[in-house]
Amino acid sequence: MDLLLCCLALPLFVPVLVTCMVAIRLETAGPVFFIQHRTGRFGRRFPMLKLRTMVENAEELKQGLTQQNELSWPDFKMADDPRITKVGSFLRKTSLDELPQIINVLKGDMSLVGPRPTSFDVSTYQLWHTERLEVLPGITGLWQISGRSDVGFDDRVLLDREYIRNKSLMLDCKILLMTFVSVLNRRGAY
Repeated sequence: MDLLLCCLALPLFVPVLVTCMVAIRLETAGPVFFIQHRTGRFGRRFPMLKLRTMVENAEELKQGLTQQNELSWPDFKMADDPRITKVGSFLRKTSLDELPQIINVLKGDMSLVGPRPTSFDVSTYQLWHTERLEVLPGITGLWQISGRSDVGFDDRVLLDREYIRNKSLMLDCKILLMTFVSVLNRRGAY
C-alpha cells in the first residue's frame, strides 16, 4: 500500500516539492534538504529527509536555546523559534516540509503510517518505549491526529503502542484521512 500510494501521489507532489525548493533557495543560501538521522525499526538509525525550514547553522544555535524548550527532554520545541525562516514557518504549518519523506518510504526506511521516528538515539528510551520500534516508523501516526506538537513523548509512546496493537488497513486509512484534516486545520503545528 505504501509503494502504491507514494507512486500515485508523486505526480501531484513533485510540482509542489519543486515550488517549495525554489522558495527555500530564494530566501536563504544553503541546502534545500535537511537530513537528520532518526531512530527507526529495531532501533536502526537512518537518514530522514525534510525540506530545510531553519537557518543553516540551526543545530549550533540550539545550544543557546535549551532553556526555552517547551517540551520535556529529550524532545525540543519552541513556539517562536528564531532559527525558523519565513518560508520554513509556512512549510511547517502546512507540513509541506515532510514531503521528501516519501523518498524514505520508497526506500523502505519508513511507512506512511506508524510511530514517528525520533531524532534521539534508542539509548535514551526507557524499556517500555521500545515497543514502538517493532514496526516501521511513519510519516504520520496516531499522535499527529491527537495534537501533533502538543503531545509529550510518553503520551506519544502510549499512542504508538495503541496503534501497534490495533494495526490494520482500516486504521491506516483513517489515520491518513485524519492527518489530512489536521494539516488543513493546522492543529498543533508550529
